[in-house]
Amino acid sequence: MSGHGDPIPMTSRKGGPLKGTAIIPGDKSVSHRSFILGALSVGETKITGLLEGQDVLDTGKAMAAFGAEVTRTGEQAWSVHGVGVGGFAEPDDVIDCGNAGTGVRLIMGAMATSPISATFTGDASLRSRPMGRITEPLSLFGAKAVGRSNGMLPLTIVGASDPVPVRYTSPHASAQIKSAVLLAGLNTPGETVLIETEATRDHSERMLRGFGAEIETVKTAAGYEITLQGQPELKAQEIAVPRDPSSAAFPVCAALIVEGSEVVLPNIGLNPTRAGLFDTLVEMGADITFENRREEGGEPVADLRVKASSLTGIEVPPSRAPSMIDEYPILSVVASFAKGKTVMRGVAELRVKECDRIDAMVVGLRAMGVEVEDGPDYMIVHGREGDVMGGGTAKTHLDHRIAMSFLCMGLATQKPVSVDDGGAIVTSFPIFNDLMGKLGAQITRDNT
Repeated sequence: MSGHGDPIPMTSRKGGPLKGTAIIPGDKSVSHRSFILGALSVGETKITGLLEGQDVLDTGKAMAAFGAEVTRTGEQAWSVHGVGVGGFAEPDDVIDCGNAGTGVRLIMGAMATSPISATFTGDASLRSRPMGRITEPLSLFGAKAVGRSNGMLPLTIVGASDPVPVRYTSPHASAQIKSAVLLAGLNTPGETVLIETEATRDHSERMLRGFGAEIETVKTAAGYEITLQGQPELKAQEIAVPRDPSSAAFPVCAALIVEGSEVVLPNIGLNPTRAGLFDTLVEMGADITFENRREEGGEPVADLRVKASSLTGIEVPPSRAPSMIDEYPILSVVASFAKGKTVMRGVAELRVKECDRIDAMVVGLRAMGVEVEDGPDYMIVHGREGDVMGGGTAKTHLDHRIAMSFLCMGLATQKPVSVDDGGAIVTSFPIFNDLMGKLGAQITRDNT
């Protein structure tokens, strides 16, 4: 069932080409961090272009629970009056983060070095996701996690009363781990050092620097060493959120596989730590033009023009995985329509997302007539050169990206494609159905 209500079965089917302009919502990663860093700042942070999906709104509610004043001032416009680093108050109630894995993990980091306690929970999907990868480094600061023996939600974080600086090498290529450690370092004296062997999305570093933190990244033999000076006074900012490349991935990929399509997507964020999918698609032969390249709010952006293309499978470099980890589900759909096989390795992180995304895509693709191989950290899709049968029903496991991926697939398959529950789409891309419909996509809710 949906994480926020009854199941919403949906079906997509082949129609005409996709045409028009797709106005993508704000970047999810930047939106989460805008609320959190605004709450940790002194003064009023004004945010425009915020993604008003349920995940981000749950993070905003959490910041209000910790004492910040969070107010909606207009469409996608918000104001956050912060309490400053170390100023979080103890919440009166449990913090429900819904489906937001990014939200809960970053919030845990932000409060772990304050002398307060907070209990966190979420929907069925979030309660099944591992939190030990976050609580373990937070314990080094002096925080304690109390909860289920398997380290999953619900759990209580008891913040450190006298936090100690940490030097931590992340065992996973995860921006969530990195960001939680850096946020914990804000209220810790001295230097907090985070080392990652592979570069992950760097929104936290960019935004911390923009809010006034002293933070430096140096490439060393061990990887990327990020040093944060603790206990800064963060100053409120005006933030224009760029449009989300992970959400843009769906209309981009749908346009590539639906014959005769041409779609324009303005103002898409092209942060190098997020743009791996677009690099991969171009290597596969995608007709994508990057127009009017520029920088907005410290982030590179461009307008994308996408045309239907004949694609060829490739071997995606494993080193690219951190820059496109959320996009492998929709890439596997595109790979189904390509010529030859597409090999995706180094993607073990997909198994601990909202669901085991490798398993969900493999089972779903096979139900649509596509040959797929998989292992602990790889997936190989054997493309059918545009001739994909469809006709099956994919289980989404409360995962928004699985749902949207298969709904895009059905726009180009011989037979319609159904998903058992599209309800989770609201968590990250609440206007997905309307946006795709305006481009000409045939996506409907099924009668229940």
